[in-house]
Amino acid sequence: MQLRWKFVQRWEGLLALLLAVIVLYNAVSTPGYLTVNNWVNLFQLSIEKIIVALIMTFIIINAEIDLSVASVMGFSACMAGFLYAGGMPMEGALGVALLAGVAAGLFNSFWIGVVGLPSLVVTLSGLIGYRGLAYVLLEDRSIGSFPDWFNRLGQQPWLGPFPFAMLVFFVLLVFAIIILQYSGFGRYVFVIGNNQAVARYSGVRVQRTKMILFVVSSTLAALAGLLYAARLGAVRGDMANGFELDIITMVLLGGVSIFGGTGSLWGVLLSVLIILNLRNGMGLANFSGHVQTGVIGALLILSVLVPNLAATVRAHWSQRRLRSKPAAEPGR
Repeated sequence: MQLRWKFVQRWEGLLALLLAVIVLYNAVSTPGYLTVNNWVNLFQLSIEKIIVALIMTFIIINAEIDLSVASVMGFSACMAGFLYAGGMPMEGALGVALLAGVAAGLFNSFWIGVVGLPSLVVTLSGLIGYRGLAYVLLEDRSIGSFPDWFNRLGQQPWLGPFPFAMLVFFVLLVFAIIILQYSGFGRYVFVIGNNQAVARYSGVRVQRTKMILFVVSSTLAALAGLLYAARLGAVRGDMANGFELDIITMVLLGGVSIFGGTGSLWGVLLSVLIILNLRNGMGLANFSGHVQTGVIGALLILSVLVPNLAATVRAHWSQRRLRSKPAAEPGR
């Protein structure tokens, strides 16, 4: 475990160095880049993805995956818009939309935690199914004209220059770090991710842990979807389409192993900053969106490839050192 923690620290150091280079380049080439307002704008454009990336970190460390988060975001936002357009007060519509997210999480967690189906299969089905429900609710319509107080949640600062969604993220980040790094539940997440069978024989409640993770995942996705609706001021059936790929990229680039058992939220936070600054810098340099996506994809491949290569090299040199040591003399 100590070796893994040291490796995570080294990966975080590499991410910090890469971030420093990107920020320095952007700051030199763009006047005013380091201002608070510019950094707030960087976060605000992707804040909903970043919120969901927090719980996705838990899930991937637990050796699972949730591909349905973006569809749950869209479904919950469309549910709120549909109910509001039908005459329900916005407060009630938001409450029902959050409960819809909870229900989606319970559905996913039942098949994964109780029945034992692979999370990849269950959440891939959810990706298709929840998106289909969003289209059933709104078809090709766009619903807007929400109350002013709701639009202000996503479009105006609440505390200094910070919008409401960023304040929600900061609070969730603190709770997530405490739970993952310093609580018993966080240790269970790591233990299950390392070896589920060993965790079960050790008395860890594997089923309950997985069910909690997937319920929280869909609930936070629903919350993020509502915050996204507040920022846009309207909802459509295709809201947040494809967001799940960006979210998973943020987590894996942060050093979280796709095989589970390894990772930290500090690495994910550095990864988020790298992606935001890299996209912003390439946008200022007039790179197309396709080029930006390609660069981020290349970084994702490297984030998976480099740790595996490093582990292979370390194992090779360890074996060579063992073979090169002289055998102990008899009787000694």
